[in-house]
This record gives sequence, structure tokens and C-alpha cells, in this order.
Amino acid sequence: MPHANANGLSIYYESHGPDDAEPILLIMGLGAQMTRWSPEMIGALVAAGHRVIAYDNRDVGLSGKLDSAGAPDMGAVVAAVRERRAAPVAYTLSEMAADGAALLDAIGVERAHIVGASMGGMIAQLVAADFPQRTLSLTSIMSSTGNPDLPRATPEAMARLTTPAPDPNKDLEGFLASAVEGAKVMASRYAPDEAMVRAQALADFRRCHYPVGFQRQYAAILASPDRRPKLRRLEAPTVVIHGEDDPLVPLAGGRDTAENVPGAELIVVPGVGHEMPAPTLNVFVSGILSAVKRARAPA
Repeated sequence: MPHANANGLSIYYESHGPDDAEPILLIMGLGAQMTRWSPEMIGALVAAGHRVIAYDNRDVGLSGKLDSAGAPDMGAVVAAVRERRAAPVAYTLSEMAADGAALLDAIGVERAHIVGASMGGMIAQLVAADFPQRTLSLTSIMSSTGNPDLPRATPEAMARLTTPAPDPNKDLEGFLASAVEGAKVMASRYAPDEAMVRAQALADFRRCHYPVGFQRQYAAILASPDRRPKLRRLEAPTVVIHGEDDPLVPLAGGRDTAENVPGAELIVVPGVGHEMPAPTLNVFVSGILSAVKRARAPA
């Protein structure tokens, strides 16, 4: 299995398409493994002439785990953020962005189009901001800026995010049922395929079940500062894609991202929640390729 030593961690990655094709780096969201990227999306990007690189973030999937850090004290993290002092976290999103840049270095990729979804969008924004020399373009999907004044998630979506699922080692059926209910909460017009959700959740469990990694990543989100000052200095061509009815990261987060990145294009996907449903996959692929096209356009 392909691992790379990146930023002091073992990062698991997979590469699709010719090694000499123009690369796209995919960064997945909170607690989610790289296998959550749709094979159809990856295939479409490869068919468009790209090398597509996806990886497991630290603390998830087959990448390195920070076991020695233990579980975060979320109460202490929230209190520190409220009081504007350093939060007791194992790492922040900036360090996770450095993982992505270090992975590119480790596998010999000089520059890439950076694409991230949800927390992955936050990380992708920081790759573009902190490593502009590695960034050809940025696509931020169903993400936000860290602006504390933006609307919050719906109570139902926040409850799904913060309520642990049953332990699949003890209650596998409960774990799978919880995944289905979570998918329903995050969806909007497009009802999730329950059999597909169950199959994905089972595959996730069998590949890696590491809930404390989710906790540390969530703490990293809470402890990371507002990204707007960095976004205002971005020079990479940027596309922002957001579901019109996202219950977890409301559309205002996508609008705020686009408004703070000079020249950014905003694509609002009607009827879509915090998801990339199969019937709308072409919109997400087209948005990524729009960022690619903008990066290729003469200055």
C-alpha cells in the first residue's frame, strides 16, 4: 500500500491516472476516509486528463495516528476559543494543510490543483494560502472561512455531528442505522441510497474505525483561527461550490469564502445539502475543471 513520509507522519495516498498528467489533490472532510471520494468523480477527472491524488488525513483511515495525544478535552477547547487564548489541541488545520503540501513534496509533485470538501475545504484553503508555490488552483466545496459571525448548523445537523455513533464492535447494526440517519439529516432534495450508505459505512468500519481521530480533528477546527485574512491574499484561481440547502455548513459559509477570495467563482447547487449526491456529480466535476481552466488562462 502506498504510504509517504510527510510532515513527520505516514500518510496513505492513492494516485489515479498517468503520473505525468496535471495533478489534482483531493482532501476529504472531518473524520472521513479518502474512500469517501466518489470513484465516478475521480474517474471523470482522470478522463479529463488529470492525475488525481487522494489521501487519508492524519488521524483517519490508513494514515498515521497521534495516539499519544489522547482524546481532547472539548470543554477546555471551547472555553479557550471563547476566551481567545491558545486551545489545548494536538494540532490545528494549518498543520493538516502542511501534511498535504508535504505529501506533494514526498511524491515528487511540484504543483497541484487543490480540492477539499467540508473540513477538507478548510485545509485546502490553507494549502493555497500557506503554500502558494504548490497551488495551481483552489476548489473549496461545502466549506467555510472560520468567520465566527456566520450562521450555525441546524440543531439536527449539529446533533448528528457531535453525538457518537454506536460502537460497531458491539452494535454493528446500530452503527449502520446511525450512518443512514446521519445521511438523511445531511441531505436535502436528494434522498440518500440507504443500501449504499450502509455499504459505505461497513467498508469504513472494516478499513479503519478510529473515533478519537474524529475528536482531535474536530478540536483542530474549533481551535483554528478565522481564515479570512489569509483568503484575501490568495492569488490562486478559486472556485467555491456549495449546496443551497446545506444544514451543517450553511450556504452563507460558501458565500463568505467566495467574497473573501479575490476573483473567486461561486457555484450554488440547488437542492443539495452537506453532500455530493450522484445526480449532481457533474456540477462538482465541472466546478473543479472550471478552476483548472482559470489557472490555465493567460494572465
